[in-house]
Amino acid sequence: MFAGGPDGASAVLSVIAGSMTTIAGVVFSMTLVVLSLASSQLGPRLLRSFMRDPPTQVVLGTFVATFLYCVLVMLTIRRGDEEAFVPHLSVTVGVLLAVISLGVLIYFIHHVAISIQANQVVARVGHELIDVLERLFPETIGQRPAESAPAPDAAFLRRLDREAEPVCSSGDGYLQFIDADALMTLAEREDVVVRLECHPGHYVVAGGPLLRVWPTGQRADEFAGEVNAAFALGNQRTSGQDIEFALFELVEIAVRALSPGINDPFTAVACIDRLGSALCRLATREMPSPYRHDSEGKLRVIAPSPSFPAMVDAGFDQIRQHGRTNAAVSIRLMETLAAIKAFAHRPDDREALLRQAEMIRRGAWQGFPEQEDRKALEESYRAVKQGSRRRCRKNDCPHG
Repeated sequence: MFAGGPDGASAVLSVIAGSMTTIAGVVFSMTLVVLSLASSQLGPRLLRSFMRDPPTQVVLGTFVATFLYCVLVMLTIRRGDEEAFVPHLSVTVGVLLAVISLGVLIYFIHHVAISIQANQVVARVGHELIDVLERLFPETIGQRPAESAPAPDAAFLRRLDREAEPVCSSGDGYLQFIDADALMTLAEREDVVVRLECHPGHYVVAGGPLLRVWPTGQRADEFAGEVNAAFALGNQRTSGQDIEFALFELVEIAVRALSPGINDPFTAVACIDRLGSALCRLATREMPSPYRHDSEGKLRVIAPSPSFPAMVDAGFDQIRQHGRTNAAVSIRLMETLAAIKAFAHRPDDREALLRQAEMIRRGAWQGFPEQEDRKALEESYRAVKQGSRRRCRKNDCPHG
């Protein structure tokens, strides 16, 4: 317990407050260095992940909070023979906070050294991609059609194409979020069917269609305003409802790692592994129906969702193109496709994986000068072509 007088208490608190200001400046500087390194080595889109890092936020908050606490306690110290007042307990707490801040600084140095490693960054982005898969956008709109409910016939869909009137965007930007509940409520209230013309991640131009409404009719400007309010636009893509964004982050790291200036195939292989892990999970999930119904079973919203073949192409096309001359990367791509195919159960999905494997094989025959490398890739290709569905017990399989 601090037992000094007013001058001693002021001196202690002044030293702690000044030290916290200095340390906070050092932490800010270290953070900027990390952001600069991550931007140049791994890609500027990963800055969002570093800036949202909870440990960094806690460390900065601890230093600033300790500084503010010491300043506020200093204001309560009074000098004088009769009215002297020293908050001994508060000063002791300030010293304790200084000791805690020192430990936080040591932790932060260790955390920065760990978090900047390529494998840690790839793992964090991979976990984010899996989280996005769990909340795949169209599954949150309305209800699934009943098993006995027939799908809309082709004549209705053609009529929808001809007669549906567009509701246009009032601004420009990347579509970040769609308020699914608001769209469903609006469709029920107006007794219409709406079909989305874009999904999160698309760039929307002012005056371009957000959705189409059927049946047509005279509607007030408030209707268009409510529709626009359900679509959140921004200057950049986010991973909230955009499955491709988190996937492209891994692709960007891999492509940069394969560039001649960096030439780091190990990081590219780590990205391929994480992509394979996410696509294995996606292959086991039933793709949500684009036709969403209200509580009475009426069709209200048509929300096309990204397909599994499209995700495979988005995940592997650029890596395949940039790594066609690298044997290790091409072979790992082929092995990952074989692993994903073991989880795929839809014919279209398996066909997309086989098509991707054939493109890797053709590129390797043109880019591999060594016959043994071609032989190793050919063995991996046969594993993809002849692979069968994986069989496992429910308790042993992470996907059930």
